[in-house]
Amino acid sequence: MDERYVWVASPPMGILDEIVRTKHDEVTLLRQPQARDAIRTAAMAAPSPRPFADRMRRADGNLAVIAELKRRSPSKGDLNPELDPAATAASYQRGGAAALSVLTDGPYFGGSIADLEAARGATSLPALRKDFTIDEIQVLESRAVGADAILLIVAALDDERLRDLHDTATDLGLAVLVETHDDREIDRALEAGARIVGVNSRSLQTFDEDLGIAERLSTMLPPEVIRVAESAVRSADDARRMAAAGFDAVLVGEALVRSADPESLCREMASVAVIRP
Repeated sequence: MDERYVWVASPPMGILDEIVRTKHDEVTLLRQPQARDAIRTAAMAAPSPRPFADRMRRADGNLAVIAELKRRSPSKGDLNPELDPAATAASYQRGGAAALSVLTDGPYFGGSIADLEAARGATSLPALRKDFTIDEIQVLESRAVGADAILLIVAALDDERLRDLHDTATDLGLAVLVETHDDREIDRALEAGARIVGVNSRSLQTFDEDLGIAERLSTMLPPEVIRVAESAVRSADDARRMAAAGFDAVLVGEALVRSADPESLCREMASVAVIRP
């Protein structure tokens, strides 16, 4: 596969544009021959990923909770800078989480690959590496460090790169959560072959949140696609609202890392029954 760096986002997306430029610099370092060869070798030797997609539709019919570990965000600042990834992940598993999501971006979210490794190592749950993936070498790195799934953000990629990265990850045995924000991005995700589609209720331009976005866009997804509601889910009532809209899973970050009892909050959300179309 051609490994040339490619990025096209239209229109410019403010903070996303800035973050992707930073990722370009990171990719340049990862693609240095010595680093690239080490990543490829580690990726090929890594154990099989834990099943991620299978955990998104629970046998008991309840909502799957993808419980996130996030220290800070560009829009909210510090959320839990002293977060202990192993202890937090273990509390999520006790609360019935179906999977973990771990921010590994350092400059903007305070995360690291070490957080992913610690969280995954403390549980038996599959782990999504939540980062800004724009190049094949990052997919290989994700496989090498033990991620079971990756995030692809439609707004950060052109159609060709979106499909190529999705195919590369799938070939490596990784699940792919494809994040969308509007009708056009839903179409692009489906055209790229996405089987797990996330609908983010947060605007990339203003950071405003509206669960009505997820409710509306859910109707555009075919029944065979796994639906994940992202952002703005802070309570069991919010989780019920997403379940009623037909979502199979919710990805919850800020509410959990700020909660005094994340295990109980996770358990409340995981007890919500999904109403599938």
